[in-house]
Amino acid sequence: MSDQDARPIRLSCRHLWKVFGEGATSQVPGSGEVDDPDKQVVRLKDAGLIPAVCDVSFDVRQREIFVIMGLSGSGKSTVVRCLSRLIEPSAGSVLIDGQELFQLNDRELIEMRRHKMGMVFQNFGLLPHLSVLDNVAYPLRVQGMNRSEREAKAREMVELVGLGGRESAFPRELSSGMQQRVGIARSLAVEPDIWFLDEPFSALDPLIRRQMQDEFLRLQDVLHKTIVFITHDFLDALRVADRIATLREGRLVQVDTPARVVLNPADDYVAEFTRDVPRAKVVTAGSIAERADGRLDTSDAVGTHTTVEELLPLFDGRSTPLAVLDEEGRVTGQLTGDKVLRALAAGG
Repeated sequence: MSDQDARPIRLSCRHLWKVFGEGATSQVPGSGEVDDPDKQVVRLKDAGLIPAVCDVSFDVRQREIFVIMGLSGSGKSTVVRCLSRLIEPSAGSVLIDGQELFQLNDRELIEMRRHKMGMVFQNFGLLPHLSVLDNVAYPLRVQGMNRSEREAKAREMVELVGLGGRESAFPRELSSGMQQRVGIARSLAVEPDIWFLDEPFSALDPLIRRQMQDEFLRLQDVLHKTIVFITHDFLDALRVADRIATLREGRLVQVDTPARVVLNPADDYVAEFTRDVPRAKVVTAGSIAERADGRLDTSDAVGTHTTVEELLPLFDGRSTPLAVLDEEGRVTGQLTGDKVLRALAAGG
């Protein structure tokens, strides 16, 4: 079991459905569990309804970056809106730290959103008449925090996202990348346990997008949030994900690590996403390591996230196995040069 697999489950989604159309809720059992989801989808369509999310189940562990991806219309944004109850699901269950989200009353739901959830969306959603500092402090103002405390917290978040010195600027005076940083700072101000990001970088040009990915990963190294990240861009997913869930027409196709999605796509739909991906940049030591054979020298060991691209030079002239260590420094397996080359060849 990996360190990540041993972490407690922070969010659990079970048999989630969202069906649009008159009388949609009555067409699916409240639990969302049906004998044959495919036949249920056909019945719903025959009834003139639109099944946007169909029997979706997954778990997200503490400190995990869980990416949900798919083409436009696959249901990924609908899923994340159901997870936060921005829209009401038709059936199913979502538990956050063991608490059933769909059983909360309005007051309890507001409290959970204020204290446990952070949300960042594609369109930034900044208030144009407020400064950077006041935009970031706004959710704390809604919580009722006094002015001096909320401004101090907001300044801390502004510094965290690299916008120190721009506290008095207004959104119109900022670049799109800076505006997105303000949106991120605002969502972090409430110190959420779970961070929902819906296509946060898709409106940015490629250079700014790459910078924001770097910033996002830096923040995660500091904050260790539990994150549900929505994207239609597979390279986005590969760059940030611990695991990737792929949706097609509302159905969950595959949930796996980036390396295994690339090397073992569940079907042609997933394979199409991975077709042009450079395998050497994706396949990691942890995904291809073999059981350790006896005691290994760990003085030049590698981590589980070391890519094949980084591994290949280490086997130049080397004949002995290379130890692979987990986040706690424990040996989880070993690699040989032949194993690395075979994995690369198989991926190609």
